[in-house]
Amino acid sequence: MISPETYTSYKGLPPLAGLCTMAEAAKPGLSVEECVRRLKRFHYAFKRLHQILMARITSEPIYELKTAFAHHAYLCAEHVTALRTRIGEMREPPLGLEDVPHPALEAYFDEMLNAPTKYLLIGLYSHSLGWLFTAVEKYEVATHPLTDAPSKRLLKFAKIELEEMYQFGGKVFSLLGVPGDMREWFTTVLDVMLIEAGELSGPPMPPASGERKPLDASTINTSHPVIDAVTDSGNIRGLTPPTRRYSKTPFVYNPVPQRDERFTDSWNQGVNAEAFLYDETKPASAKVLMMLYKRLREIDVPEMMASIIAQTPGKPWGYYRDMSRQVWDEARHAMMGEVGFVALGVDWTKATVTWNWSYRLNTECTPMERHGVLFFIEQGLMPKTGKRYEYEVARDSGFPLAATLQDFDWADEVLHSQIGRQWYVPEFASLKEALDFGDRAWSKVLSNWITVKQQGLTQHNNWWPEVYEQACVSAGQSPDPAVLAFAETYEGKRADLQRIAAE
Repeated sequence: MISPETYTSYKGLPPLAGLCTMAEAAKPGLSVEECVRRLKRFHYAFKRLHQILMARITSEPIYELKTAFAHHAYLCAEHVTALRTRIGEMREPPLGLEDVPHPALEAYFDEMLNAPTKYLLIGLYSHSLGWLFTAVEKYEVATHPLTDAPSKRLLKFAKIELEEMYQFGGKVFSLLGVPGDMREWFTTVLDVMLIEAGELSGPPMPPASGERKPLDASTINTSHPVIDAVTDSGNIRGLTPPTRRYSKTPFVYNPVPQRDERFTDSWNQGVNAEAFLYDETKPASAKVLMMLYKRLREIDVPEMMASIIAQTPGKPWGYYRDMSRQVWDEARHAMMGEVGFVALGVDWTKATVTWNWSYRLNTECTPMERHGVLFFIEQGLMPKTGKRYEYEVARDSGFPLAATLQDFDWADEVLHSQIGRQWYVPEFASLKEALDFGDRAWSKVLSNWITVKQQGLTQHNNWWPEVYEQACVSAGQSPDPAVLAFAETYEGKRADLQRIAAE
């Protein structure tokens, strides 16, 4: 007599494409309706995490956190995209993907969005990611391994990256010294909201004949360690309604870039990197240093692009996914500059990284003007004098790592040019009009060289000689006097070497 437990496949080969055993497949799993309901909650969670991380990139001063936020926002955006696709496959029109699953869940994420930085870190990395990981695990156990194999596949990758982000957060807490009592207080606040919302999986679907009763402490599954700790402390009683603290007033996006203490003299425009890079008399080995500076300086791009995303509502999801990819790429470019300097034995903090670009675009321009500037610059990098030229300089520099960095930087910028053509250019009657708009917007904000000096914000000091000499010492070489003497500034010029109006 055959049974799921005794069934054998041909020559004992793994049955069912290796997804599960026959015994596992012979058991029922979640209905399509229940799968969709839970997946929508995961979708909402990833979408809100993306929003929170993106909204805090600009105002986060610590460079390592700023770049991590860019990375994690992108990962969340990819999981949102995957879940939207999967839900759309599961007999679910209309999808309702913009709906809020539960008011308490909305309050839960709003609290993190509005919280001070240390509480934000607690909410994101010590709470949300753990709960979401647990909810996904519960789904994997409950759903049918064969019928719902597509969902299990995409959630497998989600778990990997949730775990990586969670581990990152653990290191942040240990190194930044987030007090335990602070973590306990804020996680309790969040616990109350999340439990009222039915956790991230949501409560089981009610019988068709009746409505679900309000959740109270007696219905909580105390096998979960977080819930157990909160229940034991006596902090959960009626759970209705959850109390908003930081989100009592709506979130206001802060567009002003913040930098940690390693970034000094932030208005300094005293070294024109492009003028040096395109000077045919300068050696490739020295030009590499300027390219590494240009990469490091790209930290202002995620600061600016995050503001476009945060202040441009109502776009199709593909817009936010593609723009988030570019934000992450630009953060990677900054880190590529950091890596290059370290590999050459140079203290990158001596290469003054200005915030003039992101600061003024964010505070003086509309989101569309910012996007226009970005697109105009990207298009200027496409000819042979752009990214191809930078790669060729790196290739010929005698520093192989530089060639690797510039090779991928070039590839990324080609992608970014296409993102702009897809999402920015259609807002105009023609490509020329789109380019002209960006050109005008850029000139509008880059003519403050004299102003910031007169206001005492900077003296536009020339940091180049110190950085160049460091590289020479590390390489055991003598500085080239002509290279060492470089002192051209950005006064009256943009980064594409075009003259701009006097102040």
